[in-house]
Amino acid sequence: MTDGPAVQYRVSFGKKDEAVEGPDDAALVISIPAAGASTDPAVAFMSGRLKADGHTGLLLGVLKSGVAADTIRRLATR
Repeated sequence: MTDGPAVQYRVSFGKKDEAVEGPDDAALVISIPAAGASTDPAVAFMSGRLKADGHTGLLLGVLKSGVAADTIRRLATR
């Protein structure tokens, strides 16, 4: 895990069925349906499939670094 503000990732498979990674008090919460997990997260964000609640600068950082893509893909494969 990196130093700095924490990020929580949520990949939803259906109603009340989601994979979650990260602390509940995270500075940024990223949510995406599992069907959109294969899409580049930046594209998913721009098209409205990926939702983010919290620090926008942190969001742009994890999208650019590739950390979001890696984590989302891992959570989407169970």
